[in-house]
Amino acid sequence: MIYLIAGEASGDVLGARLMAALRAARPDLKFAGVGGGAMAQAGLDSLFPLRELSLMGLLEVVPNLRRLRRRLGQTVADIAAHRPQVVVTIDSPGFTLRVLRAAAPLGIRRAHYVAPQAWAWRERRVKRFPGLWDSLLCLLPFEPAFFARHGLAATFVGHPVLECGADRGDAGRFREKFAVAADQRIVTLMPGSRSTEVGRLLPVLEQTLVLLADRVPGLVPVVPVAAPVARAVTEATAAWPNRPIVVTSEQDKHDAFAASAAAITKSGTSTLELALAGVPMLVTYRVNPLTAAIARQLVLVKYASLVNILADREIVPELIQERCRPDLLAAMLAELITDPAAAARQKQAYAAVIDSLKPAAGLPSQAAAREILALLDQPG
Repeated sequence: MIYLIAGEASGDVLGARLMAALRAARPDLKFAGVGGGAMAQAGLDSLFPLRELSLMGLLEVVPNLRRLRRRLGQTVADIAAHRPQVVVTIDSPGFTLRVLRAAAPLGIRRAHYVAPQAWAWRERRVKRFPGLWDSLLCLLPFEPAFFARHGLAATFVGHPVLECGADRGDAGRFREKFAVAADQRIVTLMPGSRSTEVGRLLPVLEQTLVLLADRVPGLVPVVPVAAPVARAVTEATAAWPNRPIVVTSEQDKHDAFAASAAAITKSGTSTLELALAGVPMLVTYRVNPLTAAIARQLVLVKYASLVNILADREIVPELIQERCRPDLLAAMLAELITDPAAAARQKQAYAAVIDSLKPAAGLPSQAAAREILALLDQPG
């Protein structure tokens, strides 16, 4: 048995692909743990709902600490009861690394999938990592060298964005399904997968569309959302002057990408999805001001988006915190939509970024599965 723990929507998708790759290699494998809808479809009966762990930001987490501690104890007790051969934690280090530490006395092999981004902020955290896992799987090509400098072995397995299908959307299918005319320009808005994210970004995006109305007439906004926030986003956008098309399926999202002239997205994996699909974009984000002030003291990288970090230059504009303003977003989005040269510069730069995310062989989920199975097969 393999025990898997995902703490948010992106980790749920990652966990489901890993389960499929593991089963393809070992059809007899059984799974237990914590996950969401994608992992449930792959056959996981989650110990408790994934949404209870999907929190971000100091002020968002603190009020929920008691419940998170209870879930931590419940998870470790469940691991002890199942006695799996391997525990695999997926991203969400605030919760999963605590699970790994608490489970250490059980003597079960442990792997962590999605290396903590200590290279981006609070590098001193690395001192607490030895002994937490037996195998660390990295999504970004420069991460193994970073951890090696701190005496920690790590393996690059490729980035799962390569398997998401974002580059296989059908623009015509989207326009036909949602009755969008061929001469109407579509813009994708991606406010995040957590309730705290969408709550902060949706009002900004609404006002951005209002300011864009004169510059880009007839613009059709599309908002792809994850299941945990779908209802909240649908209700929040129902009264917008330019009511968006809210889509929840992966196919509709990827079709929207193919049909989009440009996008506004929060920082994170969504920037890589859009780059894979070749969609010109702006990156924006806003958190509680106190959380932002603390983060500024800890952040070690020049950029917020993975596209820019991987390129080591600003391919896509970043409008973060104080610059997350409707007037700035509207002006820059209008330029991307109406200036073919500005859009082309981004698209040309995407190719090298995407190429750097490929593993040595096979798909990222297959490379990750090979590492997990190697850990499972170790004697002793």
